[in-house]
Amino acid sequence: MNTVAKAPRVATGPLTQRIDTLDWFDVEEELNGYGCAMLPDLLSPRECDALSALYAQEALYRSRVVMARHGFGRGEYQYFAYPLPPLIAELRTALYPHLTPVANRWNEAMGLDVRYPPTHAAFIERCHAAGQTRPTPLILQYARDDYNCLHQDLYGEHVFPLQVAILLSEPGTDFTGGEIVMTEQRPRMQSRAEVVPLGKGDAAVFAVHHRPVQGTRGPYRVNLRHGVSRLRSGQRHTLGVIFHDAN
Repeated sequence: MNTVAKAPRVATGPLTQRIDTLDWFDVEEELNGYGCAMLPDLLSPRECDALSALYAQEALYRSRVVMARHGFGRGEYQYFAYPLPPLIAELRTALYPHLTPVANRWNEAMGLDVRYPPTHAAFIERCHAAGQTRPTPLILQYARDDYNCLHQDLYGEHVFPLQVAILLSEPGTDFTGGEIVMTEQRPRMQSRAEVVPLGKGDAAVFAVHHRPVQGTRGPYRVNLRHGVSRLRSGQRHTLGVIFHDAN
């Protein structure tokens, strides 16, 4: 993944407009090459702080998970209830149509029959018709020595193959450590690791489960997992934007 020195933050203007003007060609190239891509300065620092502050508002959430109780790692996260906060609902609605063409091309390459509709509302209707009615956007909270084990966010029959994580805290100021880590397992090969270097307000879009890779005999399927490395100090909040709902 390409990394360059960051310019001053430019996350201004309406959120949907910011999303629409991202370099989606470059995002798709990164996704096809590595299974993940960065969306720089997706949210402003003020938006990040407002979302982090939501973590204490218990009425907004349908459930809270303490990771150590389930062997998921250390730290905790909360799933939002419907109706979602407006900013999070807008993120789902505005990001989805840019990712759907990638998702459909990936499924075609892997020989999968599933195709995704052009709007997120139509996809959610499909989820709800199958009994997947619980919203999946979440905020994760980590303190010193917390981490998230490698995993996949699969919640039912209907799974959108890409998801987005947005860092809401400032590395080096609010926390140290705590990098997003991905692994990719190809047949008969050792796993490949990828570290995604996010700043506050940056997002990572990445494969939920698997993606196609071009081989000498055509495309084949590789398996991916993601997690978070150990926090060395401070506190870290992340917003997870998952596009399918859960059983």
